[in-house]
Amino acid sequence: MAFRISYHYHKQQKEIGFANDKHHSVYDAIATAEGVDLTEFHRMESQVANVSRNDRKTMKDFREEYFRKLGFSQVTIVRED
Repeated sequence: MAFRISYHYHKQQKEIGFANDKHHSVYDAIATAEGVDLTEFHRMESQVANVSRNDRKTMKDFREEYFRKLGFSQVTIVRED
């Protein structure tokens, strides 16, 4: 089953294909598609994981807030049948 990611970036609706073997996460995929460097994000994400002891809610909130500041919103996964 194939997946697509639908998202808004700088108030424009966009959609890309997603493959688990190419990207670490949905957020990595959309950042790569838009040419956004995630070096700083991965460093901060690692620190948050260490402090929060990998609490899933804290990690999810961190990712969503970070990408919201970059201009991404309404990130959803769409399954193709």
